Amino acid sequence: MAEQAEAIARRYYAAQQRVVRSTNNRVQALWRQLNWQDLSSSWAALVGPQVIEAVTAGQLRAAEQTDPYLDAMVAAGGADPAIGGRIRPQAFAGYASDGRALDSLLYIPVVTTKEAIAVGADQVDAMMRGLNQLLRMSATQVADAGRTATGAGIAGRRTIQGYIRVATAPCCARCAILSGKEFGWNAGFQRHPRCDCIHMPATLIARSSLRRGQLERQEMFPTTGRGGPRGFVDANRYFQSLSRAEQDRIFTIAGARAIRDGADISSVVNARRGMYTAAAYGRTLQATREGTTRRGAFHRAERARAIARGQVAPSGRGFQLRTPRLLPEEIYRLAGSRDEAIAMLRRFGYLTGP
Repeated sequence: MAEQAEAIARRYYAAQQRVVRSTNNRVQALWRQLNWQDLSSSWAALVGPQVIEAVTAGQLRAAEQTDPYLDAMVAAGGADPAIGGRIRPQAFAGYASDGRALDSLLYIPVVTTKEAIAVGADQVDAMMRGLNQLLRMSATQVADAGRTATGAGIAGRRTIQGYIRVATAPCCARCAILSGKEFGWNAGFQRHPRCDCIHMPATLIARSSLRRGQLERQEMFPTTGRGGPRGFVDANRYFQSLSRAEQDRIFTIAGARAIRDGADISSVVNARRGMYTAAAYGRTLQATREGTTRRGAFHRAERARAIARGQVAPSGRGFQLRTPRLLPEEIYRLAGSRDEAIAMLRRFGYLTGP
């Protein structure tokens, strides 16, 4: 059953990507018709309306794939696909995912091109800057329409209890650690420009094949790296499949080093979400607020440490976290040896075990 559901999700992903590519091919062809010497007028009179029409059509096609996808997933889970609401594909097309009008968003690459020319860029370079930005926007808006429609379709079908986020290689570090995680039916779908992650619905029946919070690892498609077949990503397998240079590029040099040293990949990536500058140990350091709330793993570990040292009561009452949680970059900068670095990685919650 899980294998059948994954095959359906694969086909849906491929279909969504075909819509994105065909839309971008059309947008690129239209951009070539712009007159670089009169960008605003040629955009307003000819190119702009056709680009908006192409992106709107792509959004509509992406949204139209939602109900067939969800029907197949629900049927694979043994439930009745006829139960629940159907989406209106037209409701997900014609506007940007941040709510603004498409014409306002898609005109920005024209401004970017003008600014590039104004600071001395040649025609080809300036036009390429604008085109690359426009293609990122086009791909994002089409993919977002498909994701938003799928999210609405999931909410409208009570047989679907939530969704599993799936990413495909290559992907960013954040998407890699979220891939395979289970979310509730009403959880928002975090994404970045040109993100191509998708929902994989979890039905009542399919839920029996899930561990709470993520897919069993043997149910994940393996990743074989950029040169091999694309499969749904398992973060650790994905990291190991990359060259050292790609590990450093995607996970940052210090982050990749910490993971190679045995740090938990999710802890390393999540740490960068709450970055801030802290004054500690007589210098200015990069720290993170991730894991430092009362229920956070670092906060709990530091409280247990204070209790063990007799610095607070056994109940932990009165404990206040004053130690900033350092990022891996700072740990490597401060550590005098490999052993000290590993000890600090363990202290700050990036490593577990001996």
